[in-house]
Amino acid sequence: MKYIENNFLDSHYNLALEEYVFKKLNYADEYVILWRNEPSIIVGKNQNTIEEINFQYVKERNINVVRRITGGGAVYHDLGNLNFTFITNAQDIREIDFKKYTIPVRNALKSMGINAELTGRNDITIDGKKISGISQSIYKKRVLNHGTLLFNSDLNALQKALKVKKEKFQSKGVKSVRGRVTNISKYLNKNINIEVFRELILKYIFEFEGSKIERCTFNKEQLEAIEKLVKEKYSTWQWNYGKSPAFNYKNYKRFSGGGIEVALDIKDGIIKQCNIHGDFLGTKDIKNLEKMIEGIRYKKEEIKTILYKVDINRYFANISSDEVLACFFD
Repeated sequence: MKYIENNFLDSHYNLALEEYVFKKLNYADEYVILWRNEPSIIVGKNQNTIEEINFQYVKERNINVVRRITGGGAVYHDLGNLNFTFITNAQDIREIDFKKYTIPVRNALKSMGINAELTGRNDITIDGKKISGISQSIYKKRVLNHGTLLFNSDLNALQKALKVKKEKFQSKGVKSVRGRVTNISKYLNKNINIEVFRELILKYIFEFEGSKIERCTFNKEQLEAIEKLVKEKYSTWQWNYGKSPAFNYKNYKRFSGGGIEVALDIKDGIIKQCNIHGDFLGTKDIKNLEKMIEGIRYKKEEIKTILYKVDINRYFANISSDEVLACFFD
């Protein structure tokens, strides 16, 4: 495994860099990246951006809003948050496996005297409070697994910047974003800054791998390719917000595997357009399923046939076909 040192703080650039390494950099190698962003909201690939952010607060404070290529929910980043990325190869990828990639991070925290645990579908917690949310993407037998580490983030800004559906709080048994997260720094035995914390995390990750830290950098051509991705994708309104057409049917439900919102444009009994949003996780592009549903009659049996025909857990990890079907009808 090689370490890519990334000291850029712009979230558009950092997500472009991550995607470039994931999809374009030498497949013979595996990589780890530790990185930070200036104040930003990073939205999951399947989410309806405008419904996840406090738009006025974000605008007033000039907070970046950028969509990532992995599923899950929106997260707030600032300079007190350290992000980790593992990019690895796998021969047989059938389902999302967070533990394989997050155990090194948990062990690193334990080596610092912090009793961190892997809980829920994709969280790392301390004393039941979340310090990390993790997500994953798969591309040509390549796995990208990344997550956040709240070190000393502004948790008040985090609460104000994000809009979280009340159903999510109810499922967690808490009343607010602020009530379910915490910072790592308050649990450390000694006072260290985030730069020292980053080097410690890096050290323990490579110790877990059983190898010495090997650092690598980009050449001019690679840097130009990353900049192109920033310009043509990560800085565009279309990628970060996308179209929000009018729909005449909307329904939202929350399950143990995440929340799903179905929006349909139905004309003369035919589904003309289907949009599926949410913080659910999956390894297949939800647009494929949307296209299968568009053009069919708005009838339970027809939608059910499609949902039962596909491997539903590839689109919605830990959510059943019947649960997804329930989102299509009140």
